[in-house]
Amino acid sequence: MRAACFLPALCLSLLQVGAPPGAAARYTADWASLDARPLPPWFDEAKVGIFVHWGVFSVPGFGRFSEWFWCWWKQKRAAEVDFMKKYYPPGFEYADFAHEFRAEFFDADNWAEIFKASGARYVVFTSKHHEGFTNWPSPTSWNWNSMDVGPHRDLVGELAAAIRKKSLHFGLYHSLYEWFNPLFLADQASGFKTQNFVAEKALPELMDLVKTYKPDLIWSDGDWEATDAYWNSTQFLAWLYNDSPIKDVVVTNDRWGKGCYCKHGGYYNCADRYTPGELPDHKWEKCQSIDTLSWGYRRNMKLPEVMDLPAIIKDMVYVVAMGGNYLLNIGPMSDGMIAPVFEERLRGLGVWLGINGEAIYSSKPWRVQKENSTLPVWYTARNNTVYAIFLDWPSKQSLQLPAPKMSGATTVTLLDNPNVSLKWAPLTPTAGLVVMMPLMPASPGNAWCLKLEGVV
Repeated sequence: MRAACFLPALCLSLLQVGAPPGAAARYTADWASLDARPLPPWFDEAKVGIFVHWGVFSVPGFGRFSEWFWCWWKQKRAAEVDFMKKYYPPGFEYADFAHEFRAEFFDADNWAEIFKASGARYVVFTSKHHEGFTNWPSPTSWNWNSMDVGPHRDLVGELAAAIRKKSLHFGLYHSLYEWFNPLFLADQASGFKTQNFVAEKALPELMDLVKTYKPDLIWSDGDWEATDAYWNSTQFLAWLYNDSPIKDVVVTNDRWGKGCYCKHGGYYNCADRYTPGELPDHKWEKCQSIDTLSWGYRRNMKLPEVMDLPAIIKDMVYVVAMGGNYLLNIGPMSDGMIAPVFEERLRGLGVWLGINGEAIYSSKPWRVQKENSTLPVWYTARNNTVYAIFLDWPSKQSLQLPAPKMSGATTVTLLDNPNVSLKWAPLTPTAGLVVMMPLMPASPGNAWCLKLEGVV
């Protein structure tokens, strides 16, 4: 059995390891020091990730934000209460759903192949949501984990191995709090003056995940009930950045305590589906679910509630043009199958990225992120190349780009047909191009990208 810390003093002693003689400067357990840590470059280069919400909540698979089913039911939200009265016998408890979370068709290699085909460069998998059920054999979650009940498998371990075989980065979502854990409820009742839940559950599980699976990314959540001081977040992050086996590669988000998000952490998630109106001054990520009403799978999902491929591409392009990463979520079924509509969207995204990925991966925001002339255009840049991405074809076969400043070396190509240079003319004597477009080519997702070389 893996070691866990069960006393606050012991937890802190494990996290506050001193620097060896002659060692380089280390991060201290305060935000000024932790926020100064450079973001490992792989994350900004990756741009596109897949988010996976999977757990016991996938069994009922019902209602808006189905991953919150237990909470809604306990709070007596009418839809969940009526659902349980209609389909389940009196006395049925939420824990009984765990026996139906069998994952009988879960094939980690198949999932990894789909994620690779999507063009994503990293995957973030739910290790534990707010219900507290762990998708790995956590020694501090007896009989409420995927090895003891339900699948009887280490789901985290299987997926980690499969994802890495595809040369993708593997990340883990982890909820700090658990709705109905008695230790958490006792700490909550004390006004968070006690930290027994943190010492006996939250920190041991985080450290176990790090040491056992060595994730490249930790997507923290469930932090908003209490401050970072209660969660001992800065102590954990100092250990993570200084002494953990992933100290040089790991990326973290900003959900480490009440008041932290959009303020502290490796990169910012801010609120769910965060979409800034102007270029942020800090690396950020937008998480967005293909099912617009839920992160977890819903058995009552309807097609109009599902993002289509053009909407996904438009959303992703906006995010990348504004310097962000795009984390696209799916909720698998409880049996381990990915709904065909989700798979179709992911594979379609991968086809588009296969053509236009050089405008996305490792790109940087350009001096202009978006402009409207003939039609809306989003810009990205890589080294000395500028990319102009548009989602509607110009009706008169000419596209005006006011922002770029041309030179004698300016060339324009369409990434759908990169070997053919397009004709262009100056829009004004000092700036802007009018590009003569070819007949509209077929394009997955109905989005196209011009490659502009020799412009500033």
